[in-house]
Amino acid sequence: MQSPTKSFYFEHGPKGIVLLHAFASGPVDVRLLARRLERSDYTIYAPLLTGHGTPDFSDILLQGSPERWWQDTQNAIQFLHDKGINQISIFGISLGGIFAAKALENDSDLVGGGSLGSPIVRKREFSVHNTFMQMAKANFVRYKTNEAIMNTKLDWLDANIDQLLAKISAFSAGVADDLPKIKRPYFIGQGLNDEIVNPASAKQVRDQLVNSDVSYHEYPNATHMITVNSAHQQLEADLSEFLTKLYE
Repeated sequence: MQSPTKSFYFEHGPKGIVLLHAFASGPVDVRLLARRLERSDYTIYAPLLTGHGTPDFSDILLQGSPERWWQDTQNAIQFLHDKGINQISIFGISLGGIFAAKALENDSDLVGGGSLGSPIVRKREFSVHNTFMQMAKANFVRYKTNEAIMNTKLDWLDANIDQLLAKISAFSAGVADDLPKIKRPYFIGQGLNDEIVNPASAKQVRDQLVNSDVSYHEYPNATHMITVNSAHQQLEADLSEFLTKLYE
């Protein structure tokens, strides 16, 4: 079985889709969605963002940055082009949605895309810091890290993660400012019980997409990760309908 922390590529027809995962996670976030879309004859590529998917969450800070993840995004689009696929859309969940939006702002060859539970526009939000620390500890435990080493690394992460979060926030502010540049159809999916991103931010993204045909969807009881939680089947149906029109 393929590791959920690796990039994956499902080749299935001439219509390509890039799917970008969330912060401190991996392509497993979008694997369920990818399998559903693959069955509808789409070719899917989900890259692993730099610094993610290792036994040590410190790698996210030491190797990753918004600039590197933006390069990963551009590389993912080029990966599909290199496979001979020229009809490409791009979607991302959470952090991935920021880079999907930036790609649509900068690459007029993309046919469309969207964001899922993404903090592109910042409103009051819940503590990403605390969630990150919980995930880091769980990851160290999963990989059976020595307890003393784990505690030292967790202390370092606790002291340093806010610097990276500030960089992400500044980067996303620039993406938010450029949303009017998007002139392709755009899909927004948002869980209304999102514990990470303020759901109201999705409406602000919608309102700033003044030159785009926006398909806006709320999932009333769903928490942050709508690609895998109670909303996933409705999201898959909504996104499939959007894509059918997009690739007409």
